[in-house]
Amino acid sequence: MSRRIWPWLRALVAAAILAVLAWRLGTDAFLNGLRAIGPRTALAALGIGLATTAFSAWRWCVVARGLGLRLPLRVALADYYRALLLNAVLPAGVLGDVHRAVSHGNRSGDLGGGVRAVLLERFAGQLALLAVGAVVLVIDPVVPVPLVPALLVIGALAGSALLIPAVRRAAVTFWRDARRGVLTRRAVTPVAVSSLATVAGHLALFLVAARASGAEAPLGVLLPLLVLALLVMALPINVGGFGPREAFLALAFAATGLDPAQGLATSVTYGALTLIAALPGVLVLVSGRSGGTAPEAPPPADREERRTGSHR
Repeated sequence: MSRRIWPWLRALVAAAILAVLAWRLGTDAFLNGLRAIGPRTALAALGIGLATTAFSAWRWCVVARGLGLRLPLRVALADYYRALLLNAVLPAGVLGDVHRAVSHGNRSGDLGGGVRAVLLERFAGQLALLAVGAVVLVIDPVVPVPLVPALLVIGALAGSALLIPAVRRAAVTFWRDARRGVLTRRAVTPVAVSSLATVAGHLALFLVAARASGAEAPLGVLLPLLVLALLVMALPINVGGFGPREAFLALAFAATGLDPAQGLATSVTYGALTLIAALPGVLVLVSGRSGGTAPEAPPPADREERRTGSHR
């Protein structure tokens, strides 16, 4: 019952946040965010989206190969575009990633491995975002954030969760896969480079949205706010990214002496541009092709590694 209620509850909470923002700031802020999009901003979104999606697909390939799964970059790029589009238009916000994980797992003949590869790939991206956010906030803490207490609370919660046997087993499995798929000499550098490049692409698109919607604050003021907004997007109560992000930017702009309606418009513009950036996924959906449905045979070395690992 809770599994069926949670998606609807999440959508209702996000809708309630947007309704409160419309009540307090007016609907013009939403409309201004949409009016800010023109041909140049749309082309910028497509170009930046291509770069960030290519880097994300490359990261996925590296992680998958580290786990012994074959994943050509061309297939990963098509699947990633389709996932981004599904994430943007479907309520849960993660169904696209679920689809690419299951599709790749089925094609590879290892469903669990396909799911773990996507989890590791997304985790690497979030870790890079956290690292960039920490650096930006330490260098230029425009919004006062008690980093040390927050980290202590998060660490305490994570440590207490490990007391649950199921969580502990999942953590052990995750760490084992991370050592194979990410924390190796062959994988760690490309994963780090692609993750940082992806974060840079998201921030670049956010800056395009801010300037297009009329935000003229200096880059040093905007950048910490935009980094924090990307972190807020990880909260699982949004609809296609909309909800907490808009509330945070409105409050953050107000806290730094900027117009909160401008922050809301910036967030709406960014949300629309991310949808435009994911539009090539329509071509993948229409063509119905990415990597096919036949299981992919792993390379001989990977097959030998799996056999060896299974006897340990």
